[in-house]
Amino acid sequence: MSTPTYSSQNKHSLSWPPDCTATATDYSNQHWRSLCYFNGFRLVIGSSLLIVFWQSEFTNLGAYHYPLFLYAGVGHVLSCALSIVLIRLRFPGFDQQLAIQVISDIVFFSVMMYASGGLPSSLGVLLLVSLAGAGLISRGRLVLFFASAATISLLLQETYSLWTVNFYSAQYSQAGLLSMAYFAVAWLAHRLARHTLASELLAEELGVDLANMAQINQLVIQDLQEGVLVVDKYGYIRQRNSYAERLLDLNPSMEKTPLLKLSACMPELAARLTTWRGDSSINFDLLRLTHCNALVRTRFLPIEANSRNGVVIFLEDMGRIQAQLQQLKLAALGRLTANIAHEIRNPLSAINHAAELLEEEQIENHTDARLVRIICDNTRRLNKIVQDVLQLNRRNIAKPDLFDIHEFIQKFLEEFCHTEKINGGTFVLKSTNNYLISFDRDHLHQILWNLCRNAWRHSRQQNGSIHIELSGSASENNVYLDIVDDGEGVDPQQVKQIFEPFFTKATGGTGLGLYIARELCETNQASLDYIENTGNGHFRIICKSIQPCL
Repeated sequence: MSTPTYSSQNKHSLSWPPDCTATATDYSNQHWRSLCYFNGFRLVIGSSLLIVFWQSEFTNLGAYHYPLFLYAGVGHVLSCALSIVLIRLRFPGFDQQLAIQVISDIVFFSVMMYASGGLPSSLGVLLLVSLAGAGLISRGRLVLFFASAATISLLLQETYSLWTVNFYSAQYSQAGLLSMAYFAVAWLAHRLARHTLASELLAEELGVDLANMAQINQLVIQDLQEGVLVVDKYGYIRQRNSYAERLLDLNPSMEKTPLLKLSACMPELAARLTTWRGDSSINFDLLRLTHCNALVRTRFLPIEANSRNGVVIFLEDMGRIQAQLQQLKLAALGRLTANIAHEIRNPLSAINHAAELLEEEQIENHTDARLVRIICDNTRRLNKIVQDVLQLNRRNIAKPDLFDIHEFIQKFLEEFCHTEKINGGTFVLKSTNNYLISFDRDHLHQILWNLCRNAWRHSRQQNGSIHIELSGSASENNVYLDIVDDGEGVDPQQVKQIFEPFFTKATGGTGLGLYIARELCETNQASLDYIENTGNGHFRIICKSIQPCL
């Protein structure tokens, strides 16, 4: 029976229960194959008898009637050859062909035994083999009938020999013992066939269960949210799931290609596997995959007690886990901060109102203006934190608009420099072309305000300290907006943290600016990233253009 196999095309289908039609066809093929082997054995016995009959002078084959033995032997061989043709044609049916072959053996062997002088020729023993083979092939059906036919033929041959052969004494006692042997062999073949059939049915059921279990395991492995590789003792990847294919950049369609060697597609992982086989208690650091820049944790488990027979490698994507933890943290933080923000705003408004009254009466009461300014500045700062927290908690829906980004940035820089009281020469706008993008104007305004304010804070604050560059990618139809300052840039150890909420090194900062900027970019199907190893502070916004970027 063919075992159901797993494939990527139908990985969510189970062969449960098995196809009954296919099983019956395979079972019938097995019967016909056994019948073909049985007929081949008959052909070998018949041919051997003829060869011995022609070449040997020390046997009594054909001693009584030479031509009759010769004709019976040739007829038996021709009957076997004809049976081979009928088996290939599968006509008539299986039971009919088996009955014809066994009855042919009984008839031809009985004739040859008569031509050789009866029971002393010992040819009757050959029927034991035919009866045993027929019983096993037919699963015990008709085998007792064949034994009865062989017994009747043997007794008739003895009786006919007694009547026709001079000085022949019938050996009915030996014929009776041989007949008993026929029935004994037939009964044993019948019992053995029943036992074999029960074993086959049990093996078939267990095979279906194992096949279904294998497919269930395969489905579980495929749906695991971590990469799984099964590597044999020679270092070849025997099995992998789709998550591992994404992490290692393997082609999932290459199902029938030669096995991949782990050292060829991932030498760092192969080196770790070799080290682990030498010391299974070692703890590895996180591994960064070069092609996708993913950070993974590696775990090795032996398939058997001896790890050299095969190993299962688990690749746990730490970026995905960190993102999930971040989402859980932000969800809980959002609910908490929203409630806190609403509670803070009421006393904050009262403090701000009281500070304004103090500022109006500072001349009459000789109040220190510096203290009043401190109160006002801190209330404004607290109000800004509350606004950022509320905006963090409710992600705005983008309302994209079509506009020229070069013209938009020019107007934005004028407003920004005027509001922040910055010299306009600090910013240098470079553009190779005019690009039309679809973006929410308010969102882009807020993103640029955060990025430009950070660039101004960390730059040398001189003419030309901040460069804003517009460029396009013709292959992907993307627009790149780069904001580069002449500062020292971000510490490499803190690059992964700058987009986390509430992470800041600036005095008085909330740590929400870059996080909100990235969230707004993702809302508009854009991305915001920090470009490392440039020697300066370099942020890049990638957004889609509605026209080809030439």
